[in-house]
Amino acid sequence: MLNGKKIVVVMPAYNAERTLKKTCDEIPKDIVDEIILNDDHSSDRTLEVAERLNIRIFSHDRNTGYGANQKTCYREALRVGADVVVMLHPDYQYPPKLVTAMAGLITSGIFDIVLGSRMLGNLAIRGGMPLYKYISNRALTFAENNILGQRLSEYHTGLRAFSRDVLLNLPILENSDDFLFDNQILVQAFYFGYRIGEITAPSVYTKESSTINFKRSVVYGFGVLWTAVQYVLQKCSLGKFGIFAKDGKKLTV
Repeated sequence: MLNGKKIVVVMPAYNAERTLKKTCDEIPKDIVDEIILNDDHSSDRTLEVAERLNIRIFSHDRNTGYGANQKTCYREALRVGADVVVMLHPDYQYPPKLVTAMAGLITSGIFDIVLGSRMLGNLAIRGGMPLYKYISNRALTFAENNILGQRLSEYHTGLRAFSRDVLLNLPILENSDDFLFDNQILVQAFYFGYRIGEITAPSVYTKESSTINFKRSVVYGFGVLWTAVQYVLQKCSLGKFGIFAKDGKKLTV
């Protein structure tokens, strides 16, 4: 509990056997009430490792995609009564110890969503982020900020905290089941007027760090730009899109 609010950490897992325990060990247990892992049909021993940890485990019987994995994570977190949900990758790319600070910014009522940004503090390259990923990240973020009229330092981080209200009221079931989900949920939050804050998140890139190949990166990049264009078209009443529909499909608990 933190400020009287229940804190749940969720980990969308896929082939994370080598880093899962290390990630779990550093999650601040003094404020985190539950840890939930959903395994997206890993081909390694992720589930076997998870079963030796004191966490709640769910799994998909087939690989459904990163976005679908998150949807399951958030649904199960809401079902156990989470007031704040922190999404942490189990590949140890992001510091688990930041959970406390991120949850605190939400329980204090300052923000509705908090992002752990790899770009703040110029730590991304020092943490081992490949140069091509850094350049593409900065370019997409620059384009999105100009299209959306926002000023985030990064839209593509995998370390995020959400209030219960955000996860219940955004139509996130309208979003992609793949990597584009991460971007769509932030653009939705801007559209519906939620407050997004950022903190510096030093990242560590190793061979176990999750990543996507070049082809899927290109598809993701075009999807990001199209999502931003959809936002503008919807705002100007020039189009209607399910991801911005007030009556769009939402999580139910």
